[in-house]
Amino acid sequence: MIITLAYGKRGHTIELPNRYNIDLIEPRWNDGLVDPDSSIIEATRNPYNSKPLRDLASINDKIGIIFSDITRATPYHIINPAILKELKHIPQENICFFCANGTHRLATNDELIKILGENIVRNYKIIQNDANNLDLHEYVGTTLSGNKIFLHKEILKCKIKILTGFIEPHFFAGFSGGGKSLIPGLASVETIKYNHSIQHLSHKNVRWGITYGNPLWEDIMEAAEFVTGLFLLNIALNKKKEITSIFAGDLRAAHKAGCQFVRESAMTPVNRLYDIVITSNSGYPLDLNIYQTVKGMSVAAEIVKVGGNIIIAAECWDGIPSNSDYETILKSVNNVNDLMQFIKVNEKTLKDTWQIYYQALIQKKAKVYMFSKKLKSETIKTAFLHPVNDITNLTGKLIKKIGPKAYICVLPEGPQTMPYLNIE
Repeated sequence: MIITLAYGKRGHTIELPNRYNIDLIEPRWNDGLVDPDSSIIEATRNPYNSKPLRDLASINDKIGIIFSDITRATPYHIINPAILKELKHIPQENICFFCANGTHRLATNDELIKILGENIVRNYKIIQNDANNLDLHEYVGTTLSGNKIFLHKEILKCKIKILTGFIEPHFFAGFSGGGKSLIPGLASVETIKYNHSIQHLSHKNVRWGITYGNPLWEDIMEAAEFVTGLFLLNIALNKKKEITSIFAGDLRAAHKAGCQFVRESAMTPVNRLYDIVITSNSGYPLDLNIYQTVKGMSVAAEIVKVGGNIIIAAECWDGIPSNSDYETILKSVNNVNDLMQFIKVNEKTLKDTWQIYYQALIQKKAKVYMFSKKLKSETIKTAFLHPVNDITNLTGKLIKKIGPKAYICVLPEGPQTMPYLNIE
């Protein structure tokens, strides 16, 4: 069986003997829209529970368009021209683009051009969120869970805030999109830390595919609704990064419809746990570093046996990344068993612990191997992962060790798929 894993921009092909017990799980295919530009315009003119976008903004209003950073595959070369066409009555100087970095590093100018295009970078004001600079953020309210919400002051000055992005399965928010453009996107580090705290992450409903009843997602949406003038424009994508559907309008109504669309495509029941799960991190741009690649490990962990094996392919051109809290934590302990205790003790002083939390849980359950042509073996080992140069060869060795009745699951699209154990 020849399988191409989503890896970087070109994929990585492996070949597994047909005699192996292999289940191949991919998202249900949805065709790309024939005319996505016109479809986006149509969606903004007939939104969920909202006036049309062009009717919400007056000529003197300030408009904020929130966009995702380089870690996401949102096709802004299609989305932004459509939005700007609907806002053609608004003076250019009244429109500002906001990069929803959260706690990620700031985008470089080259990355901004890749995301937005040279025309927008040259002609519009762009503000990036520096979550660590508390002077940039303003208090807007406290959620029921006790999270004090501080958001970027400049987005609060905008009468209309357009939240863009694409909806995909998410390992602790259930699904991406929705209020995540604001929290963590444009929030302060303390607000993000509270939302992503171990207290939230350890809740049984904080997981893939669950929104309502997920306290972390509920906190995000409640916080977002402290802000007036929201207009959501989320999309769904297929593995070719083509737009398959559009969800525009009211934050909750549009996001709920989008999550249901993606859920029907991504969620797949399985009847067993597997000895070996081979996965990816969805390819470029999500597999840019090991930090993001924990998502691909996490989806595999849903269906791997205790003591089983996870093999993940991720390009990781951005490294661990360097000079991140994630790297600092990894270098502060001697083995994976110490990771969880370290972040529990130091959570208040650290800025970014959630990926480590999940990585520790995953590695307590299964052995994790990583394939990356961009990373040195020593770098992979720094993250307490096991480097592998040949996935096919490693799989053969594991089968020989486990026995011929070993079961293998392959998730070529990684976290774009949500397999779950069917226990009925």
